Amino acid sequence: MRLEVGLIGATGIAERAVVAPSRDNPDVGVVAVAASDPDRARVFAEKHGVPHVHQDYAALVEDPAVNTVYVSLHNSAHHRWAVAAASAGKHVLVEKPLCLNADEVASLAEAASGVHVVEALPTAGHPWQEAVRAGSRWGRLRAMRTRIRFGLPAGGYRLRPELGGGIFLDAACYWLQAVQATVGLGGARGNGRKSSIGGVDVAFTASLDLPGEVSAVLECSWDATHVAEHEYWFEHASVRVRNFLRPTAGALPLNLAVRWADGRTEIESFPAMAYYTEQLRRFHALVSGGARPDLGDAAERIALMAEIHENAEEAR
Repeated sequence: MRLEVGLIGATGIAERAVVAPSRDNPDVGVVAVAASDPDRARVFAEKHGVPHVHQDYAALVEDPAVNTVYVSLHNSAHHRWAVAAASAGKHVLVEKPLCLNADEVASLAEAASGVHVVEALPTAGHPWQEAVRAGSRWGRLRAMRTRIRFGLPAGGYRLRPELGGGIFLDAACYWLQAVQATVGLGGARGNGRKSSIGGVDVAFTASLDLPGEVSAVLECSWDATHVAEHEYWFEHASVRVRNFLRPTAGALPLNLAVRWADGRTEIESFPAMAYYTEQLRRFHALVSGGARPDLGDAAERIALMAEIHENAEEAR
Protein backbone atom coordinates (compact mmCIF):
# COMPACT_ATOMS: atom_id res chain seq x y z
CA MET A 1 0.00 0.00 0.00
CA ARG A 2 1.30 3.44 -0.91
CA LEU A 3 0.72 6.16 1.66
CA GLU A 4 -0.88 9.23 0.08
CA VAL A 5 -0.27 11.75 2.84
CA GLY A 6 -2.16 14.93 3.60
CA LEU A 7 -0.44 17.35 5.97
CA ILE A 8 -2.50 19.12 8.62
CA GLY A 9 -0.09 21.92 9.40
CA ALA A 10 2.41 23.56 7.05
CA THR A 11 5.18 23.31 9.62
CA GLY A 12 8.91 22.86 9.87
CA ILE A 13 8.49 19.49 11.53
CA ALA A 14 6.21 18.36 8.67
CA GLU A 15 9.01 19.24 6.28
CA ARG A 16 11.64 17.33 8.27
CA ALA A 17 9.56 14.35 9.40
CA VAL A 18 7.47 13.64 6.29
CA VAL A 19 8.27 15.71 3.22
CA ALA A 20 12.05 15.23 3.17
CA PRO A 21 12.14 11.47 3.94
CA SER A 22 9.25 10.78 1.55
CA ARG A 23 11.42 11.87 -1.38
CA ASP A 24 13.52 8.73 -1.03
CA ASN A 25 10.63 6.42 -0.15
CA PRO A 26 8.61 5.14 -3.13
CA ASP A 27 5.91 3.91 -0.75
CA VAL A 28 5.09 7.42 0.50
CA GLY A 29 3.90 10.53 -1.32
CA VAL A 30 2.76 13.90 0.03
CA VAL A 31 -0.35 14.85 -1.94
CA ALA A 32 -2.04 17.65 0.02
CA VAL A 33 -1.52 20.28 2.71
CA ALA A 34 -3.69 22.60 4.79
CA ALA A 35 -2.78 25.29 7.30
CA SER A 36 -4.62 27.79 9.48
CA ASP A 37 -3.41 30.40 6.97
CA PRO A 38 -4.17 29.22 3.40
CA ASP A 39 -1.48 31.52 2.00
CA ARG A 40 1.11 29.81 4.17
CA ALA A 41 -0.11 26.44 2.91
CA ARG A 42 0.26 27.63 -0.69
CA VAL A 43 3.82 28.82 -0.08
CA PHE A 44 4.65 25.48 1.56
CA ALA A 45 3.12 23.55 -1.33
CA GLU A 46 5.04 25.53 -3.93
CA LYS A 47 8.31 25.08 -2.05
CA HIS A 48 7.91 21.31 -1.63
CA GLY A 49 5.98 20.34 -4.74
CA VAL A 50 2.79 19.35 -2.90
CA PRO A 51 0.11 19.13 -5.61
CA HIS A 52 -3.00 20.18 -3.69
CA VAL A 53 -3.76 22.89 -1.12
CA HIS A 54 -6.96 22.72 0.92
CA GLN A 55 -8.66 25.78 2.36
CA ASP A 56 -9.10 24.13 5.77
CA TYR A 57 -8.33 20.98 7.72
CA ALA A 58 -11.81 19.51 7.32
CA ALA A 59 -11.54 19.59 3.54
CA LEU A 60 -8.20 17.79 3.66
CA VAL A 61 -9.59 15.09 5.94
CA GLU A 62 -12.42 14.44 3.48
CA ASP A 63 -10.17 14.38 0.39
CA PRO A 64 -10.56 10.91 -1.22
CA ALA A 65 -7.04 11.18 -2.65
CA VAL A 66 -5.63 11.20 0.90
CA ASN A 67 -5.40 7.86 2.75
CA THR A 68 -3.04 9.03 5.50
CA VAL A 69 -2.99 12.23 7.56
CA TYR A 70 -0.02 13.72 9.39
CA VAL A 71 -0.96 16.14 12.18
CA SER A 72 1.55 18.74 13.39
CA LEU A 73 -0.34 21.48 15.23
CA HIS A 74 -0.21 22.91 18.73
CA ASN A 75 -0.55 20.16 21.32
CA SER A 76 -4.15 20.88 22.30
CA ALA A 77 -5.33 20.41 18.68
CA HIS A 78 -3.78 16.98 18.10
CA HIS A 79 -6.71 15.02 19.50
CA ARG A 80 -9.43 16.86 17.56
CA TRP A 81 -7.84 16.39 14.17
CA ALA A 82 -6.57 12.88 14.81
CA VAL A 83 -10.15 11.88 15.68
CA ALA A 84 -11.49 13.65 12.59
CA ALA A 85 -8.99 11.92 10.31
CA ALA A 86 -9.47 8.49 11.86
CA SER A 87 -13.26 8.87 11.70
CA ALA A 88 -12.89 9.57 7.98
CA GLY A 89 -11.07 6.27 7.55
CA LYS A 90 -7.54 7.68 7.27
CA HIS A 91 -4.44 6.31 8.92
CA VAL A 92 -2.93 8.98 11.16
CA LEU A 93 0.59 9.91 12.24
CA VAL A 94 0.38 12.53 15.00
CA GLU A 95 3.19 14.63 16.37
CA LYS A 96 3.95 14.10 20.03
CA PRO A 97 2.14 14.26 22.35
CA LEU A 98 -0.56 12.17 20.71
CA CYS A 99 -3.12 13.84 22.97
CA LEU A 100 -3.25 15.26 26.48
CA ASN A 101 -5.12 12.83 28.75
CA ALA A 102 -6.56 9.35 29.07
CA ASP A 103 -10.08 10.38 28.04
CA GLU A 104 -8.74 11.77 24.77
CA VAL A 105 -6.85 8.53 24.09
CA ALA A 106 -10.02 6.52 24.73
CA SER A 107 -12.11 8.56 22.30
CA LEU A 108 -9.33 8.41 19.72
CA ALA A 109 -9.16 4.63 20.04
CA GLU A 110 -12.91 4.45 19.48
CA ALA A 111 -12.62 6.59 16.34
CA ALA A 112 -9.67 4.58 15.05
CA SER A 113 -11.48 1.29 14.50
CA GLY A 114 -9.87 -0.24 11.43
CA VAL A 115 -7.16 2.38 10.95
CA HIS A 116 -3.76 2.94 12.52
CA VAL A 117 -3.07 5.99 14.68
CA VAL A 118 0.55 6.40 15.75
CA GLU A 119 2.30 8.96 17.93
CA ALA A 120 5.33 10.32 16.07
CA LEU A 121 8.18 9.37 18.40
CA PRO A 122 11.21 9.03 16.10
CA THR A 123 13.40 7.73 18.92
CA ALA A 124 11.26 4.58 19.22
CA GLY A 125 12.76 1.44 17.80
CA HIS A 126 16.41 2.48 17.97
CA PRO A 127 18.48 -0.63 18.77
CA TRP A 128 20.11 0.95 21.83
CA GLN A 129 16.79 0.51 23.63
CA GLU A 130 16.71 -3.24 23.11
CA ALA A 131 20.37 -3.43 24.18
CA VAL A 132 19.51 -1.77 27.49
CA ARG A 133 16.40 -3.90 27.98
CA ALA A 134 18.54 -7.02 27.49
CA GLY A 135 21.26 -5.69 29.79
CA SER A 136 21.27 -8.49 32.38
CA ARG A 137 25.06 -8.66 32.07
CA TRP A 138 25.17 -5.41 34.02
CA GLY A 139 23.14 -6.81 36.90
CA ARG A 140 19.86 -5.58 38.33
CA LEU A 141 18.62 -2.17 37.23
CA ARG A 142 18.35 0.30 40.08
CA ALA A 143 17.51 3.65 38.49
CA MET A 144 17.43 5.68 35.30
CA ARG A 145 17.45 9.39 34.54
CA THR A 146 16.66 11.42 31.45
CA ARG A 147 17.95 14.98 31.06
CA ILE A 148 16.51 17.21 28.33
CA ARG A 149 17.27 20.88 27.74
CA PHE A 150 16.72 22.87 24.59
CA GLY A 151 16.09 26.44 23.57
CA LEU A 152 12.60 27.88 23.49
CA PRO A 153 11.57 28.31 19.85
CA ALA A 154 10.48 31.83 18.98
CA GLY A 155 6.73 32.41 18.82
CA GLY A 156 4.32 29.52 18.57
CA TYR A 157 2.34 27.81 21.28
CA ARG A 158 4.96 26.77 23.80
CA LEU A 159 4.33 29.66 26.20
CA ARG A 160 0.53 29.40 25.94
CA PRO A 161 -1.01 27.01 28.49
CA GLU A 162 -4.36 26.86 26.68
CA LEU A 163 -2.58 25.40 23.63
CA GLY A 164 -0.72 22.70 25.55
CA GLY A 165 2.50 24.63 25.98
CA GLY A 166 5.32 24.04 28.44
CA ILE A 167 8.51 22.01 28.55
CA PHE A 168 7.02 18.89 30.16
CA LEU A 169 4.62 17.96 27.37
CA ASP A 170 7.46 18.39 24.89
CA ALA A 171 10.03 16.36 26.83
CA ALA A 172 8.01 13.75 28.73
CA CYS A 173 7.14 11.82 25.57
CA TYR A 174 10.80 10.92 24.98
CA TRP A 175 11.33 9.95 28.61
CA LEU A 176 8.22 7.81 28.93
CA GLN A 177 8.88 6.04 25.64
CA ALA A 178 12.43 5.21 26.74
CA VAL A 179 11.25 3.90 30.12
CA GLN A 180 8.49 1.88 28.49
CA ALA A 181 10.87 0.32 25.95
CA THR A 182 13.72 -0.46 28.33
CA VAL A 183 12.09 -1.07 31.72
CA GLY A 184 8.32 -1.14 31.25
CA LEU A 185 5.67 1.15 32.71
CA GLY A 186 3.41 -1.45 34.31
CA GLY A 187 2.58 -0.53 37.89
CA ALA A 188 4.30 2.87 37.66
CA ARG A 189 3.22 5.81 39.81
CA GLY A 190 4.39 9.32 39.01
CA ASN A 191 4.83 12.74 40.56
CA GLY A 192 6.41 16.02 39.58
CA ARG A 193 7.60 19.48 40.55
CA LYS A 194 7.60 22.45 38.20
CA SER A 195 8.66 26.06 37.88
CA SER A 196 6.15 28.12 35.91
CA ILE A 197 5.93 31.49 34.21
CA GLY A 198 2.50 32.73 33.15
CA GLY A 199 0.93 29.34 33.80
CA VAL A 200 3.46 27.46 31.65
CA ASP A 201 6.09 25.13 33.08
CA VAL A 202 9.58 26.21 32.03
CA ALA A 203 11.40 23.66 34.19
CA PHE A 204 10.08 20.32 35.40
CA THR A 205 11.36 17.37 37.41
CA ALA A 206 9.26 14.21 37.21
CA SER A 207 9.76 10.80 38.75
CA LEU A 208 8.29 7.34 38.45
CA ASP A 209 8.30 4.64 41.09
CA LEU A 210 8.48 1.32 39.25
CA PRO A 211 8.11 -2.26 40.50
CA GLY A 212 11.28 -3.77 41.93
CA GLU A 213 12.27 -0.52 43.67
CA VAL A 214 13.41 1.03 40.38
CA SER A 215 13.12 4.79 39.94
CA ALA A 216 13.01 6.80 36.72
CA VAL A 217 13.55 10.56 36.74
CA LEU A 218 13.12 13.26 34.11
CA GLU A 219 14.85 16.64 34.45
CA CYS A 220 13.84 19.07 31.70
CA SER A 221 13.91 22.81 31.06
CA TRP A 222 14.11 25.49 28.42
CA ASP A 223 17.80 26.34 28.17
CA ALA A 224 20.21 27.62 25.54
CA THR A 225 22.50 24.65 26.22
CA HIS A 226 21.17 21.58 24.44
CA VAL A 227 21.15 18.33 26.42
CA ALA A 228 19.40 15.04 25.55
CA GLU A 229 20.67 11.99 27.41
CA HIS A 230 19.50 8.88 29.18
CA GLU A 231 21.52 7.22 31.94
CA TYR A 232 20.85 3.86 33.62
CA TRP A 233 22.40 2.63 36.85
CA PHE A 234 22.69 -1.13 37.12
CA GLU A 235 24.16 -3.23 39.90
CA HIS A 236 27.55 -3.54 38.18
CA ALA A 237 27.70 -0.66 35.70
CA SER A 238 26.25 2.65 34.56
CA VAL A 239 25.12 3.00 30.95
CA ARG A 240 24.63 6.32 29.16
CA VAL A 241 23.33 7.32 25.75
CA ARG A 242 24.28 10.91 24.98
CA ASN A 243 22.57 13.23 22.51
CA PHE A 244 19.84 10.72 21.74
CA LEU A 245 18.06 13.27 19.50
CA ARG A 246 21.09 13.57 17.22
CA PRO A 247 19.65 11.35 14.43
CA THR A 248 16.83 13.86 13.88
CA ALA A 249 19.48 15.73 11.86
CA GLY A 250 20.14 12.79 9.51
CA ALA A 251 21.86 9.42 9.36
CA LEU A 252 24.06 9.65 12.45
CA PRO A 253 25.26 7.01 14.94
CA LEU A 254 24.54 6.64 18.64
CA ASN A 255 26.66 4.88 21.26
CA LEU A 256 26.13 3.36 24.68
CA ALA A 257 28.89 4.42 27.06
CA VAL A 258 29.34 1.73 29.73
CA ARG A 259 31.31 2.32 32.93
CA TRP A 260 31.75 -0.77 35.08
CA ALA A 261 31.91 -0.52 38.86
CA ASP A 262 35.60 -1.51 38.77
CA GLY A 263 36.42 1.47 36.53
CA ARG A 264 36.55 -0.29 33.16
CA THR A 265 34.85 1.51 30.28
CA GLU A 266 33.52 0.33 26.94
CA ILE A 267 31.55 1.74 24.03
CA GLU A 268 28.76 -0.16 22.30
CA SER A 269 28.20 1.42 18.88
CA PHE A 270 25.15 1.26 16.63
CA PRO A 271 24.94 1.94 12.89
CA ALA A 272 23.98 5.40 11.69
CA MET A 273 20.23 5.92 11.52
CA ALA A 274 18.09 8.81 10.27
CA TYR A 275 15.19 8.97 12.73
CA TYR A 276 12.60 10.46 10.40
CA THR A 277 13.44 8.14 7.52
CA GLU A 278 13.11 5.15 9.82
CA GLN A 279 9.92 6.47 11.44
CA LEU A 280 8.24 6.79 8.05
CA ARG A 281 9.44 3.32 7.05
CA ARG A 282 8.05 1.81 10.28
CA PHE A 283 4.73 3.57 9.86
CA HIS A 284 4.34 2.30 6.30
CA ALA A 285 5.26 -1.23 7.40
CA LEU A 286 2.66 -1.09 10.18
CA VAL A 287 -0.10 0.14 7.90
CA SER A 288 0.76 -2.36 5.18
CA GLY A 289 1.39 -5.34 7.44
CA GLY A 290 -2.16 -6.13 8.46
CA ALA A 291 -1.57 -5.82 12.21
CA ARG A 292 -4.57 -4.93 14.33
CA PRO A 293 -4.61 -1.24 15.35
CA ASP A 294 -3.56 -0.88 18.98
CA LEU A 295 -3.17 2.28 21.06
CA GLY A 296 -2.36 0.40 24.26
CA ASP A 297 1.26 1.52 24.62
CA ALA A 298 0.40 5.12 23.79
CA ALA A 299 -2.49 5.06 26.27
CA GLU A 300 -0.15 3.88 29.02
CA ARG A 301 2.29 6.72 28.32
CA ILE A 302 -0.38 9.42 28.00
CA ALA A 303 -2.10 8.40 31.24
CA LEU A 304 1.14 8.74 33.20
CA MET A 305 2.06 11.98 31.45
CA ALA A 306 -1.31 13.51 32.32
CA GLU A 307 -1.19 12.27 35.92
CA ILE A 308 2.21 13.85 36.49
CA HIS A 309 1.39 17.06 34.63
CA GLU A 310 -1.93 17.66 36.37
CA ASN A 311 -0.68 16.90 39.89
CA ALA A 312 2.76 18.54 39.79
CA GLU A 313 3.59 20.81 42.70
CA GLU A 314 5.00 24.26 42.11
CA ALA A 315 8.65 24.47 43.18
CA ARG A 316 9.30 26.95 45.97
